Amino acid sequence: MTHSIDTDLASGRLAEVIASIAEEAAQVILPYWRSGTVVETKSDDSPVTMADLAAEALILDRLQAAWSGIDFVAEEDSAEHGVPRHVGDWFWLIDPLDGTKGFIQGRECFTVNIALVKGQAVVAGVVTAPAMGVTWATTSPGQGAVRRALGEAWRPIQVRQRVEDRVALLSHSVKEDEARRLAARYDCTEWQAMDSSIKFCLVAEGRYDAYPRTGPTCEWDTAAGQAVLEAAGGRVLGSNGQPLAYRKPGFRNGAFTAMAV
Repeated sequence: MTHSIDTDLASGRLAEVIASIAEEAAQVILPYWRSGTVVETKSDDSPVTMADLAAEALILDRLQAAWSGIDFVAEEDSAEHGVPRHVGDWFWLIDPLDGTKGFIQGRECFTVNIALVKGQAVVAGVVTAPAMGVTWATTSPGQGAVRRALGEAWRPIQVRQRVEDRVALLSHSVKEDEARRLAARYDCTEWQAMDSSIKFCLVAEGRYDAYPRTGPTCEWDTAAGQAVLEAAGGRVLGSNGQPLAYRKPGFRNGAFTAMAV
């Protein structure tokens, strides 16, 4: 049985269901982690593993069963078939395993990402960190963001207010000189390198202050994390100073900054 997606979004059911789907995908991924899984190279020179493919297949199957007929843009499907030329007013953005390079190297900060977009705005999202056993999610619109560890209840999260010693999170690919410059631009006295969309979530739960990004990303890399951070009281702004929007040509992002306040 399928449900009305706008009704389920408003009631909070949608967030619960996609959180469960992301956590199920996490269990598909974990057996491949630190197991010597075979790595292939996609046409854009980025890596892909069986974990990426198996998780995406599960996510797409579960979403179709819950809400049939909603378009999707998913990383591995797009790598194989190209990004869709047209999507409906509602569509899913899916990154089944964000931080694949770190995953291959045995690091813990890889994530499963599922987000829902309406028009050009992300309206719901969930991020699961399989190795950490933690999920971050939106709730019903206007009701904030939540976090749960495996087997525990949801608890509310929110960004922290401005502090004196601010800390930025940056991608591992950022060189040290550039990292210092980016951190200083956002009044951060320190910075730390980290993989994947987990950076959005750690800002959302009040542990860090900013995540600036200058290099290119795809919309599926940012949508779920942006949804969680905005629900927790933060902001994700594009280079134009406006909230990062979706449905852009090629589903590609320019520079952006995720901020607590």
